[in-house]
Amino acid sequence: MSHARILGIESSCDETAAAVLQVSPDLHILSSVVASQEAIHARYGGVVPEVASRQHVRWIGPVIRQAMTEAAVGWDDLDAVAVTYGPGLAGSLLVGVNAAKAIAYARGLPLVAVNHIQAHVYANWFHDPPPPFPLLCLIVSGGHADLVLMADHGRYELLGHTLDDAPGEAFDKAARLLGLGYPGGPAIQRAATTGDPHAYALPRAAQRARDGYDFSFSGLKTAVLHAVRDELGLVAGPRPRGAKGLKPTQIHLTAGDPRATDLAASFQQAVVDALVAKTVAAAEAYGVPQVALAGGVAANLLLRQRLAQALPVPLLCPPISLCTDNAVMIAACGYFRYRAGELASLDLDVVPSLSLT
Repeated sequence: MSHARILGIESSCDETAAAVLQVSPDLHILSSVVASQEAIHARYGGVVPEVASRQHVRWIGPVIRQAMTEAAVGWDDLDAVAVTYGPGLAGSLLVGVNAAKAIAYARGLPLVAVNHIQAHVYANWFHDPPPPFPLLCLIVSGGHADLVLMADHGRYELLGHTLDDAPGEAFDKAARLLGLGYPGGPAIQRAATTGDPHAYALPRAAQRARDGYDFSFSGLKTAVLHAVRDELGLVAGPRPRGAKGLKPTQIHLTAGDPRATDLAASFQQAVVDALVAKTVAAAEAYGVPQVALAGGVAANLLLRQRLAQALPVPLLCPPISLCTDNAVMIAACGYFRYRAGELASLDLDVVPSLSLT
């Protein structure tokens, strides 16, 4: 099975994606199509599950057809169909899984169920040579912050994870408080370029040795809220009797306010410090030959730079285009499961809370 063509389908959140991957025996991307809903959800400041699932229904067919056309392959040229079955939004996952099952049934193709978190790591499998094992992986996205030791394909040991908010989620919430828009990661990165990362003394989440390799970002997010309140003078003096607290959406700076850029830079610095400290500690403890960065937050340039400087071993980073949700990583992860004979049946169901291991 060193030669194969895999159709990958991804619909776990708000991107409808399809890709065709050729293995011969190296991995080659024949096509990659992503229909993003970013502009739709920006007006709400975050992903609305019902809206997301309806958009997937609209786009799943056209996206798959475009991926097949761009790859210049027909249905008979495929060896398997790989699809994300979790974790993610239930309604969104169902659209992709049902499309993949229909194709597999109609064309008599093997169906491969892919764990979305594991698939993010495979965005690093387009380096030459591919990553060696054991591989330490830092997977950071809107829903996850995981430190994983990967002994081989399909063999994962979870060393640490977020105890509360994920970094991407914290970026979105902080950006909303700072009036920077959605999605929060790119917005804060842009604002931070003109801000002072030392302007605000924000907490570094769970960096103490006794915390192991787990992360925590809820305290940092709350610290940003308090900083914004203080800047706007909303906490001066005692609260009037019977007064209710202001919701975070009611308390925000504006994007042009220099205090917002300073807070953005300080917040980004605090997130990166926490991620770098734990990753470096794990790399040293486990003596790995390389570290792989993956997930949407892997697109953050400061995180890439700081990790590369601090790690005692080389750092692998995926192309920016493969950091956020895409079907190339699904097809790549799916290929190795297909090669190992790990196939799914046509009664495959979605698992929205699927864990890494």
